[in-house]
Amino acid sequence: MISLRDAHQQFIGHLQGKSRASATILAYGKDIEQLVDYLQNLGKLDPNEITTEDLQIFMDSLAKQSYTAKSISRKTNSTKTFFKFLKTTGVISNDPATNLAHPKFENKPPRILTKLEYRALRDAARTDVRMMAVIELLLQTGIRIGELAKLRVEDVNLEETSSLHVPLFEGANERTIPLIKAASEAVAKYLEIRPKSPSHSLFITKTGRPLLIRNIRTAIDRYFRIAGIKDAKVNDLRHTWVAHQLQSGVPMTMVSKLAGHKRLSTTERYLQFIQGQAVDAKVKLEEL
Repeated sequence: MISLRDAHQQFIGHLQGKSRASATILAYGKDIEQLVDYLQNLGKLDPNEITTEDLQIFMDSLAKQSYTAKSISRKTNSTKTFFKFLKTTGVISNDPATNLAHPKFENKPPRILTKLEYRALRDAARTDVRMMAVIELLLQTGIRIGELAKLRVEDVNLEETSSLHVPLFEGANERTIPLIKAASEAVAKYLEIRPKSPSHSLFITKTGRPLLIRNIRTAIDRYFRIAGIKDAKVNDLRHTWVAHQLQSGVPMTMVSKLAGHKRLSTTERYLQFIQGQAVDAKVKLEEL
């Protein structure tokens, strides 16, 4: 018999083997560790002993501890992924998480920056060549912060037809995105002052080490504050890109593909947050 604790470690190893982002592995790890601690306190050490009722009572206990519905939903997803892994690997014969229900909660609409806001963000960062390149790439391509952190120098093509190659990331499709002039110029300026380093990472520190996601997020949050932009996060640059392209008349299928959305419905939900689409469909991306 394999214990719940050992199963937890095998699950973490499985995620690492799939090259999932370190932040994702950490989140799954903490969620399942919390679940395992709870089940062990009930005297349940064998994964085959766990019932759907055990899991539901655990989720209900989180609600009593003032966890938000969104947090509980994330932990529910982690639990489902964990037990699906155990079922697939033959550790358990029946999956108790299959019928585990997600709590109901209302998704907040995406935060879409106004033209004044993203221009103010640019203005706040204008003397920081590296962060200007980061901001322009996020704003003009809609890539995720995790994807940006994984970019290599060779992923950027600044020749006649400027483009950005986005590597495979956490299940999102590998893709190539046309680079708007503002983004290609910002990256070109950064490459001129980029420190010499054996690292192939596009964005690096002064000492030549890859710029980490948390460093990127901290820097952009700082410029949001300097620009006086409230309640904005890094991912809102991606929301803004998607909404702007749709409103400009770029076909939804094209926006969805370039954004790396797994489902067209994910792109479609932005339509309710924009003020109508341009009448003439466009095949070129619009600069923000």
